[in-house]
Amino acid sequence: MSIFNVFTLLGGLAFFLYGMNIMGDALERRAGSQLKSILANLTSNTFKGFLLGLVVTAVIQSSSATTVMVVGFVNSGIMTLHQSVGVIMGANLGTSVTSWLLSLTGIQGETFWLQMLKPASFTPLLAFIGIVMIMFIKDKKKHDTAYILIGFAVLMFGMETMSGAVEPLSESQKFREILLLFSNPILGLIVGVVFTAIVQSSSASVGILQSLTLTGSVTYATAIPIVMGQNIGTCVSAMISSAGAGKNAKRAAVIHLSFNVISAVICMAVYYGLNAIIGFSFVNNATNPLGIAQIHTIFKIFALIILMPFTKQLEKLAHIIVKDGDEKEKTKLIDERLLSTPPVAVECCKNVAFDMADKAVSGLSSSMSMVLNYTENISQSIIKNEEMVDEYEDELGSYLLNLSAKALSDNDSMEVSKLLRIIGDIERISDHSINILDSAREIYEKKLSFSESAKKELSVMIRAVGDILNLTLEAFKSDDIEKAYDIEPLEQVVDDLQILLKKRHVSRLRKNECTMEMGFILTDLLTNLERVSDHCSNIAVCMIEIAHESFDTHGYIQDLKFQHGKEFEENVKKFSKHYMSEIV
Repeated sequence: MSIFNVFTLLGGLAFFLYGMNIMGDALERRAGSQLKSILANLTSNTFKGFLLGLVVTAVIQSSSATTVMVVGFVNSGIMTLHQSVGVIMGANLGTSVTSWLLSLTGIQGETFWLQMLKPASFTPLLAFIGIVMIMFIKDKKKHDTAYILIGFAVLMFGMETMSGAVEPLSESQKFREILLLFSNPILGLIVGVVFTAIVQSSSASVGILQSLTLTGSVTYATAIPIVMGQNIGTCVSAMISSAGAGKNAKRAAVIHLSFNVISAVICMAVYYGLNAIIGFSFVNNATNPLGIAQIHTIFKIFALIILMPFTKQLEKLAHIIVKDGDEKEKTKLIDERLLSTPPVAVECCKNVAFDMADKAVSGLSSSMSMVLNYTENISQSIIKNEEMVDEYEDELGSYLLNLSAKALSDNDSMEVSKLLRIIGDIERISDHSINILDSAREIYEKKLSFSESAKKELSVMIRAVGDILNLTLEAFKSDDIEKAYDIEPLEQVVDDLQILLKKRHVSRLRKNECTMEMGFILTDLLTNLERVSDHCSNIAVCMIEIAHESFDTHGYIQDLKFQHGKEFEENVKKFSKHYMSEIV
């Protein structure tokens, strides 16, 4: 084997890894909606978690990506450690799909159909179809499909290139002697671990081993310990990812590692023990790509059979290895590891934004209730709540900016843009809860009070703002555009209420029914309440704009009020009648 064969081998490896990367990313984008369903399907049932890990890994073609995702989920508190066990087990089996695809390179035969099953025959056609789709079809979802085809073609081309590069080794006695060394169980295991840890992909490592089998020099005695080592080596990505994460995230990575190490030790003990007693006839036979896929899959299935009943024991082992510290850990709202799977990260961001909105609405509702009934304990909880909303905006805003730089689908890109705009309004709503609380505290500390008519009017205004808050929250969390359309007319009624209540206050001042000091406080309260409704309107407008792929807020409001004037006015009259009737 010459130096030029080595160059060709390295080039083939580069194509193989690049093709796998292209195909994995495209599969991930194409299956974005399915990946998002992860959050809805998280369960404490180990078997369901196993199926979830199996399907996701089969889709994105990487157990490393799935386990890194799991570490991120656990670190963010989205997934419990117990839930992660089944998903990790499923991911281990799901990655075997790749080895079966790569085994197609070993197909032998001269018939037309057997020839067509060989990657060298059909992958050029896949690549051609993919490039035609990219050049002549504008639909980006179709582009993702095209990149899947091209990625698979490039991957298989790399596999064929590596196979061609190592072909001269079939006649090399030194190569056979080196492979004979790897038939030593410990040495073969170490080689599998180290090489997979370097390339950080068991699929790539297995693919390279499959290409070497085409030399006819790789026996089952050599392949079996290497394959078992490859399954341990794939844990490196999760272990690296868990560095700097919380205790439970580290434990999830430890469970992944211990599952593969324990299963490898047991499988090797059983295999070599039976071989010593029975003496398997196939041990010294040359294997092929299909044989590697079979070894890979049988090992994983056997590992599941022996360890799935012991999930609780794996958890206990992880707690023993990663002990609890005295310090209390702060759980991150959303983990940076999830940026590697943008569709899942977008869904997580939505859930964090929903929590942020819940806290903002809850805080403002509490502060509005304090205006006529101040309580110090509730006051402190409102302040803490507002501080939490500020933290949400800082962390989520930075995360969304990082996420926007990733390769996103059109829908995910629009969702990120929407969230970036909306969280600012949510944070401002929370700020107004502090302003209203300050007014309530001033009334309480100075022992001031509103007149009965002012209390009645203010309670109507507070109820109207509470209703627009709840309507906005419902529309945002359910992405209900019909509810969003009702927010602008209600906001108009809140504006009218503010004007009317200010006029009423001036009238009471003239009659000496109210003091100037209470007038200033009332004005501050009305201003803050009206601005809350403005932010609700901003959220609704943003939702409607994104739904219609428009970004002209002023244009939307003009269109709503004038082009759809009759419908808008009818909604305004409906809300106005509901609230104004209690004042007039």
